[in-house]
Amino acid sequence: MRQDASDGWNESAAAWIEEQSPGGDYGRRYVLDAPMLARIRGRGFVTALDVGCGEGRFCRMMQSEGLRTVGIDPTEPLLWRARQLDAGGDYRLGRAETLDVADGEFDLVVSYLTLIDIPDLATALRRMVAVLRPGGTLLIANLTSFNTAGMPGGWIRDGNDEARFCIDHYLQERAVWLSWRGISIRNWHRPLGTYMGLLLEAGMLLRYFAEPEPHGGDPQHAERYRRVPYFHIMEWEKPLA
Repeated sequence: MRQDASDGWNESAAAWIEEQSPGGDYGRRYVLDAPMLARIRGRGFVTALDVGCGEGRFCRMMQSEGLRTVGIDPTEPLLWRARQLDAGGDYRLGRAETLDVADGEFDLVVSYLTLIDIPDLATALRRMVAVLRPGGTLLIANLTSFNTAGMPGGWIRDGNDEARFCIDHYLQERAVWLSWRGISIRNWHRPLGTYMGLLLEAGMLLRYFAEPEPHGGDPQHAERYRRVPYFHIMEWEKPLA
């Protein structure tokens, strides 16, 4: 494991922007976008906070659904790209653990594949809950804990030269460095019970849970996503009282 203090995002920003252009990577385009947008449409949301907005891709998608968005991210080069692509958008430098927005300000808070990047998950989730209005929704897309328990290797060849996905040390929370196509970033593996426990302790109510299947795109990619649980989507409601 790398020992430097950086999480890799500033150094990887240019490669990440290239990876996400023009329409996003396979998992976003063919697995997560449609079900995430389905949880937003027709729900009466007006204001949305995208925590870890990166280059602003999902903020722009939510704007196309009529929402007013604020995007927050700790990586300035990604925010620069977000502002370049969305000159009228509201993009702010900041971290999930120290969200500098008013409590109760948003109808919807979104975490789209960002919880795995956050070192202090408990503090971050408390802040996300705090900035929701009573009755508001926290919508999460995350890598499944089965997937992150296989990082960084995951896929191997068995004795019959068949591809298998291996997981280990599932209950051990840990940082893992991942590298691909010029990107090198730190992710966090945590058991699913850690996420569920923290949100239940915060008084949130689970309203939706799904492990979406891929639809479209490269068939080899799709087959791999069907064999191994890559993502889950959770929707949590903040009680009125």
